[in-house]
Amino acid sequence: MLLKRLTEASGVSGNEKEVRDIILDEIQNYVDDVIIDKLGNIITYKKGKNSSKKLMITAHMDEVGLMIIDIDSAGLLKFTTVGGIDKRILVSKPVLIGKNKVLGVIGAKPIHLQKKEEWQKALDLDQLYIDIGVNTKEEAEKLVNIGDYVIFDSSYMEFGEGLVKAKALDNRVGCSLLVELIKNVEDISFYGVFTVMEEVGLIGAGPAAYRVEPDISIILEGTLCYEVPKLDKHLIPTYLNKGPAISLIDRTTLYNIEFRKKIIEVAEKNKIPYQYRKTAMGGNDSGKIHRSKEGSITTTISVPCRNIHSPTSVMSKNDYKNTQKLLKAILSEFKKGEL
Repeated sequence: MLLKRLTEASGVSGNEKEVRDIILDEIQNYVDDVIIDKLGNIITYKKGKNSSKKLMITAHMDEVGLMIIDIDSAGLLKFTTVGGIDKRILVSKPVLIGKNKVLGVIGAKPIHLQKKEEWQKALDLDQLYIDIGVNTKEEAEKLVNIGDYVIFDSSYMEFGEGLVKAKALDNRVGCSLLVELIKNVEDISFYGVFTVMEEVGLIGAGPAAYRVEPDISIILEGTLCYEVPKLDKHLIPTYLNKGPAISLIDRTTLYNIEFRKKIIEVAEKNKIPYQYRKTAMGGNDSGKIHRSKEGSITTTISVPCRNIHSPTSVMSKNDYKNTQKLLKAILSEFKKGEL
């Protein structure tokens, strides 16, 4: 299964090669042109019916993770975060380090030895370490290097009523959707772009958009979902099983109102459930795409994911399927010149 392969691959920001290779293997026979730019973005073109507007659909390949910054005399590894990670989720998590995916466990001082005030706050990164089962710095250096990337050791798993647990659903879910569009949509010309380093400042999106110069851009994402029962309804960003989430505003973009209205009309005409992303927190590649060169009209369509930026994100397969349906319906309208 594509989504399983993508989520279990290693692709921390700046080290997306494993993910990129999976995507290239999947799409190579379905595109008319493919470029890997200097940053590592995949820029593809699928030729179909000519259109007066240039359409670009994007998804970022990278995930949040860690990087090794020191090895102490006992062979324990010190690390920093790459991208936004809540340090409260780090303690006791299994991880995989470097290209050989050396197994390690994030450790800390046992709670029995902590002072009372330490119980009441998350441990800082300098209080954590990764144990790879060696006893000396020399032994550790045979297995890992300073600068190695670290991913969470978390397998794709289906559970409950149509739910999926995996790491990196942000944004391998978007990558999977875009790969399937490239493979299955015919007679529609569009650029399919897989970007790098979104999690550390939307790095790849700007140069990719500068090259393509799109008139219209659709950004595919996995977005935050937080349905706490006692939370005021307007503070809940998205729900599971209520369909793809369409963004209103975020930290980097005020989304085009008319384009959003057209997307809603398409969803309602095709009886596809949808919801709004009701928070301005966070951002995505639209932040660079919509203001690149002469600008691009953008929308972001996301699959809601609980526990985002963690080893155990959760999404609904129904939301994924309905996002697929919406994207195909949007492209059908684009083909008819209605977007």
